[in-house]
Amino acid sequence: MSFRGKLWVLILSGVIAGYAVIGGLPAVGSLLTANAQQTVNDPNAQLKIVESVLDHIQNDYVDIPDMEKVRVGALRGLTSGLDPYSSYLTPEQAAEYTAGKADKTGIGAEFASVSGYLYVLSVAKGGPADKAGIKNGDVIEYIGSKATRDVQLYDAIHLVEGEPGSVVTLRVLRSGEKPQTIKVTRGEAKAQAPETKMESGRTGVVKVFSLDKGQAERVREAVNAVVKQGAQKIVLDLRAVAGGSLEEGVKVANLFIGSGALATEVGKDNKITKTYSADPSQVIFEGKTALVTNINTAGASEAIVAAFADHKRGAIVGERTFGAGSDQKFFPLSAGGGLLLTVAKWASPTGVPFFGEDRNSIGIKPSIEVKRGDTQDPDEVDTLLDKTAPQDPNQQVAPTPTPTPKPVVREDIQLKKAIEVLNSAA
Repeated sequence: MSFRGKLWVLILSGVIAGYAVIGGLPAVGSLLTANAQQTVNDPNAQLKIVESVLDHIQNDYVDIPDMEKVRVGALRGLTSGLDPYSSYLTPEQAAEYTAGKADKTGIGAEFASVSGYLYVLSVAKGGPADKAGIKNGDVIEYIGSKATRDVQLYDAIHLVEGEPGSVVTLRVLRSGEKPQTIKVTRGEAKAQAPETKMESGRTGVVKVFSLDKGQAERVREAVNAVVKQGAQKIVLDLRAVAGGSLEEGVKVANLFIGSGALATEVGKDNKITKTYSADPSQVIFEGKTALVTNINTAGASEAIVAAFADHKRGAIVGERTFGAGSDQKFFPLSAGGGLLLTVAKWASPTGVPFFGEDRNSIGIKPSIEVKRGDTQDPDEVDTLLDKTAPQDPNQQVAPTPTPTPKPVVREDIQLKKAIEVLNSAA
């Protein structure tokens, strides 16, 4: 078999392995003519387009092409037309993925992809990123000399991670400020336990920081603590709680809701594939409750918000949530690489996913909107990029900031409103 033939087989192996899940090749509409819709829905026609492109590269490109790069680029192109969490993994990445990341660590931050760039959803309090000056809502333009717009989300996160104690250099874009280079020493960031305080009107406030495994139990302890202090109403602060597991989010919702579905997972054609139901024995608080959310409330925390919204359990005060939460499955390929594909989306009790392509329809809207504006909104990232990017990673920029306490504490109008709502007449 010719090298071109072998390459075509390798590309097809990737296409066929993921075809049942992804439903065909993406992003070919611009190549099609008047019969575009018919061609898009015809797998054979789509494969012929790819084969035609391969023929031209092999026969007409001015230089001798590196067909291995062509193959990798083709397979990455397939997943780039899907959601940010689906990726093609090279043989080296696939081997590392299946073996785990025991020798690597991150910087204590949760990331997403916004407008093709790496976006900081949340920063772990007291973690490496926090200590270095990274903030929620920052846009990471470069990781070292690599532009995040040129790589998949999986690759960008892979670049951020490394050996504990090593340093990663990030070029950060932040609204109202000049681009700056921040060096972060990689290391573990332990999940912080919820913080509690009492406010007026016997209102207990529980600030959640993480929904990683085991955190629901810590939320339970925090709720019990404010109740022991006399709380008759509770504000559950879910701002900048990103990532975590759906199961932990369900467990937290179950502390306040004792019947019916709390969350679902939906698969192809938006069909519900799994339902998480409430256990009445797990409820520990039935009093008035309000949630506080912002644009960085994402993933497992959105399950709590959706459950409260569907069950009308309490007011949701703040901003629309980010819109994230899905399950990925790894599909090994015969060529040694693999496909990491989204196979399910996390959804509300009624089966409405938090996550999707249209930023105008994803996430969960608050019942009472209160914008704070101290975090870079993902909807405004394009405007920020128009002003500041792309940049030369070697350009002289502001030095690494030294975090200093702010002399004036800004009033927390979102929390204030939530407390006001709880203390108002029923």
